[in-house]
Amino acid sequence: MFYGAVVWDPWLIVAQIVCLQCLYYLTLGLFLSLLVGTRVSRMSLVYFFDFAAVTTATVTGWSVIASFVLAAIAGAGYMFYLIERAKRCLDFSATLFIIHLLICIIYGGWPSSITWWVINGTGLAVMDLLGEYLFIKREQREIPIAWHRPNV
Repeated sequence: MFYGAVVWDPWLIVAQIVCLQCLYYLTLGLFLSLLVGTRVSRMSLVYFFDFAAVTTATVTGWSVIASFVLAAIAGAGYMFYLIERAKRCLDFSATLFIIHLLICIIYGGWPSSITWWVINGTGLAVMDLLGEYLFIKREQREIPIAWHRPNV
């Protein structure tokens, strides 16, 4: 598809958002299981959606923070394969974190922790900038040209 001939397809956009959100939470769950699950007796949704779990006061809180940052890095990789252009990275990253904010509000109320806002803002920036970097690297690759010489 040529870059100027992009057709607006809302079903594709919704499918990409849902897929990216699911992959993000699966990856976050994997990192939380590895980093936090070894430290606590029972895993729960608190570590996903409660702002109080994101804290710098405990080692478990730092493990939650690391899980969120690593999931954002993985999210950039997912965007690289799911989204077509670098120009859409900010849109999809912001949508992912806005949906996460809404789920957190429903689960535990308005996040009043500065640490939660800093970590999610950092996650948004990491996901967007790393995703754009990956797209730009792909777009700057040389186009291979095969030279075919007729057999003489």
